[in-house]
This record gives sequence, structure tokens and C-alpha cells, in this order.
Amino acid sequence: MPKRFVKNARALSSTPLRRDALAILEAGLKAVETSAAVRRAVRRDGDRLKIGSRAYRLSRFKNVYLVAIGKAAFDASMELEKILGKRLIDGLALDVKGGALARVASRVGTHPYPSLQNMKATGEIMALLKHAEADDLVIAVVSGGGSAMLCWPTQLTCKELSSLTEMLMRKGAAIQEMNTVRKHTSDIQGGQLAQLAYPARVAGLIFSDVPGDDLSTVASGPTFLDPTTKADAARVLAKYDLLKACRLPRCELKETPKEAKLFDHVANTQVVSGAQAVEAMKEEARRLGYRPRVFSAAVTGEAREVGERFARSVKPGEALIAAGETTVTISGKGGEGGRNQALALSALPLVHDDALVLSCATDGIDHTPAAGAIADLVTREAAKRKGLDPERSLSRHDEFPFFSAAGAHILTGVTGMNVSDVMLGLRRK
Repeated sequence: MPKRFVKNARALSSTPLRRDALAILEAGLKAVETSAAVRRAVRRDGDRLKIGSRAYRLSRFKNVYLVAIGKAAFDASMELEKILGKRLIDGLALDVKGGALARVASRVGTHPYPSLQNMKATGEIMALLKHAEADDLVIAVVSGGGSAMLCWPTQLTCKELSSLTEMLMRKGAAIQEMNTVRKHTSDIQGGQLAQLAYPARVAGLIFSDVPGDDLSTVASGPTFLDPTTKADAARVLAKYDLLKACRLPRCELKETPKEAKLFDHVANTQVVSGAQAVEAMKEEARRLGYRPRVFSAAVTGEAREVGERFARSVKPGEALIAAGETTVTISGKGGEGGRNQALALSALPLVHDDALVLSCATDGIDHTPAAGAIADLVTREAAKRKGLDPERSLSRHDEFPFFSAAGAHILTGVTGMNVSDVMLGLRRK
């Protein structure tokens, strides 16, 4: 029986439209599943290892190491162990989930905020990289969530960095802005992982979770020559009025390495992104008899505004499809919810009776145990029966209790992947 990502699909499938929507969502998630993505990108034929368009003769390397960070780290490491076998000498996988690996140490970190356990694991990675030499190969798996997990701040304490991250999130900073600040308050991000590994060869496997697939932004670009500067980071802090909040001179911003020669030994390969989920969702929608239309493969902006636009835009017989990462600007204390649930809840009052809107985090964690939610007539009627007020929940940023009571959460658990969020608007013919 094929693997199903949505664990509560049977409970959710109360209408034909919902069943079709869940089938389209499943197709998108399946297309970006981590193990399959690694198998597509990495192939071994005896002594020849091919990663993307690059080929490596394993016999030319004394040691092969693996460092993997982010929400695809554990599953990718399992697959790479199978491919590399005994040629993989050592490594570490830092993920939000862990388990037994044959040749690589597994460490469980926290997300979305950095922590001391993240720093401890990052210290292990740094120690490993410092032992790498010119005749070694370091395979670096870089995936979404890595910015919080790969944590070694320059001057800030872990608590201060966590507080700064939370303030940026609450003010609605885009992922690119957050990661610009992270790069310039870190001793390992913004190309510094590659610098630590120099002069060993580095093969980066990048799982993109950023709108537009700027790979130097994924997990704050640890294997890329950083195009941003500390002046850019200062501008982000000034934009959100956070310079004073740092309580340190200029937040101790540092410049990332800019010498091109430090990256001559690095070859980065994009393994997967949200665009592939969009394509798979289009194919499944067409198979089910809908007219697919791509809203955007790089959605940004306030979740509330995007949800309202989705609800208004989907036409009869159409599947409106998107991937990306919205933001939620939090006013006041804030409740329990996430950007996918905020998007769905903002669509709920506007969605047509013969349509639905869903939004789902591909990592399965929308700042809560839910991956996202469905907004449709079924949800609206359930909410009405229970006396739930969508606008009140939205204004309090408290979407999780609303959808929990309405029985409209999408539940996947931790998926072992992270390529942004996916959104779907579906309307009967």
C-alpha cells in the first residue's frame, strides 16, 4: 500500500471535493519526499559517485564525511549511508527527529528557536570539519530548519539569539531577512561551514525551502559565498527596530567570508524544492479532471492576505496551486497557531460553498502539531455549530484551537522533509 502522508485523511474525506484535494496534496508531498529526492540526485557506480552534474572518484579521497542539518537531515543521512556504505567514515545528522544510524551520529535539535542542545551538536560538527584535509570529501546536506539548528553565535548568547529570532518572527520578517541577520551573528553560517572544511572538497546537497530558490539563503547558506553583508543585516535590524533590543553594540555583527578561493572546493547541488511539489500537484489535479493554474511557486506576504486572495481567485472547475512561505505579523501576546492555519482561516469566511482552500507545511509542523488546515463549507458549518468566531481567532493569532474544534486540521506528523508550504484552492465544475 502506498505511503500516505496525511494521517487523518479518512476523517477529513467527508466530501468528494475534500478527497480530491487530499489526493492532490499527497501527490505534491510524495514528489518532494527526502529519500526519493536523494536517490534521484546521488548515484554510485562502483568507485564513481555522481552528485547532480558532478562526478567524484571515491578512491581519490582518504576519508568521506557527512554533515547533515535541517528537517531533511535524518532521512537524507539514512539514504546516503546506503549509497556510500563503508566509504562513509564519520558524520553527524542534526534534525528535529533522530534515531539509529549505521555510520553517522544522530542529534536532535530544536526549531524554530536555537538552543544549547543545538549549539552542542553544532560544536561537534565544527570539530569534525576541522579535521578534514585536502584529500577528504565532505558531503553537506543543507535543508530548511538548519538556520535554527546550526547554531554557533559570534557574540550573542544562545538565549539572546533565540530572543532576537523570536522578535524577527513576531514582526513578520521574511525568511531572507531573518537569515541575513543569522549569517552575520554566526561563526558557521553564511559560507563559514565551507570555510571550516577548507581545503577538503565539499559537495553540498541543498533542499530548498525558500521562495524563489535562492540557495544561498537556505539554512542561512553555510556552504555558499554569502552575497549579503553586515550592513544588510544592520538594515534589517533597523527596519524592525531591533538594534536596541539586542542590547549589544550593533548586535556584534560580523562579516562573512568573501574570498572566492575559499569556495573553489565547493560544489552545491539543488536536490529538491517546492516547485517540484507544484508540478506534481498540477499533474494530479489534471488527472482528476480539474484545470490546474499556478498562483505562484514562490508565495510570500502576509498569510491573511494570501488566504483571502486564494478564496476569491479560485474559479469553477479549477485547481489553484502554490508553494512558498508566508509571514504572520503578531500583535499582542499571540496564541497558538501557524502561518498555514492563518492562511486557511483567513480564507474561511470568503471561500465559496462549492470550493475549498487548504494550506500545508511540508515539514508537518505549522508551529503546532498540525501541518495546516482545510477551509470549506464543512469547516464553516462545524465552526458555526460550536460557536467559533474566525475573525476573533485570527485577531488573537489563535488558529490551532479553532481548527481543532472544527475538526479541520491536516495531520502528518514530522515528515522528514521541508520544501516550504503548499497551498491549494479547489472548486467544483
